[in-house]
Amino acid sequence: MGYATILGLDLGKFKSVCCVMDADTGRHAFETLATTPATIHDLLTRHASAAGAGVLLVIETCDAAGWVHDVACAIHGVTVTVVHTQGDERWRWRKVKRKTDRDDALKLARLARLGELPQPPVHVPAPARRQWRRLVVHRRSVVARRTRSRNAIRSIYNQQGLSLARGNKQWTRAGVAQLQADAKAIEDCDDALDLWRGRLHVELTLMAAVDAQLKILDAKLDALAATDPRVALLQTVRGVGPRLAEAVVLHVGEDPRRFRTGEQLANFAGLVPKQLASGETTRLGHITGRGPALLRSLLVESAWMVWRLNDWAQHFVEKVSRGGRGRRKLAIVALARKLLILLWGMLKSNRPFRAPKPKAPKPALAIA
Repeated sequence: MGYATILGLDLGKFKSVCCVMDADTGRHAFETLATTPATIHDLLTRHASAAGAGVLLVIETCDAAGWVHDVACAIHGVTVTVVHTQGDERWRWRKVKRKTDRDDALKLARLARLGELPQPPVHVPAPARRQWRRLVVHRRSVVARRTRSRNAIRSIYNQQGLSLARGNKQWTRAGVAQLQADAKAIEDCDDALDLWRGRLHVELTLMAAVDAQLKILDAKLDALAATDPRVALLQTVRGVGPRLAEAVVLHVGEDPRRFRTGEQLANFAGLVPKQLASGETTRLGHITGRGPALLRSLLVESAWMVWRLNDWAQHFVEKVSRGGRGRRKLAIVALARKLLILLWGMLKSNRPFRAPKPKAPKPALAIA
């Protein structure tokens, strides 16, 4: 193994528990410490100086994993591994009588000693890349807030027996102007029957503030994307916008070849089906849904646009759906997987997109 000491660190918001295990004998002890950069640094420095042959730090992916990884990498003799336990059967605690922070830390250390940690380990980007990725995720949450306001406005009108335009037509300038004409400041609603107009005014005010912040976020993300030519490269695929392009670039990382195959990348994004096997029967279920949810959702959303704008995508969806509308959503998810692998190939070759040529139909057999 090459390590004298294994540290299984269960990170908490305020307090963390570390299992200190001897790599040769498996003997262990526990330490409780505050979750701060200073205390984590002191812990790692102390054990690195005492071990001599090196220290392996194992942590689960979480909000604090990034800065803990940075602190550990700056200390000589410490190797850090970040693992993703979502969907791993060994991290299911439904049938146990006890689950504590010590149990989590001990499990991390034991699996590391046995070489049975979930594979592959989590790739931790550089701090600047992490901040960029978190800004992309934050934009998604802001869009969700706007959607909540839109849904609340539709609910207000439904409660009054009034109808609104379907889809995005209601959120055009003319549609919003109609809503503003019905709205009334809550402090001006002297009649109780006008309170719904006050609620409408509140939601319109919130929605306008969110729209303004979205414009600021988009401008900042566009400026960041301009610093990486690979974002523009991926947008040579018709239907791929800047948000999906930057999400793919940020999740694939600086070196696209860290994924050996397209199948490994699709598994990372949770776009491969679950395999249910028993005896001689093997059945494929829904996609696993593991990995970055933002990347997966952006791929599926963009797949609908790519399908509308590209002949090759339409042929692919037609083939997978077998011409049936009931299988179209399934085919779009398959197209999202194909799109991800296609974009990954463009990053590896650093070449713009070229639509695949349609296969020539097989000649008909002559009947004598």
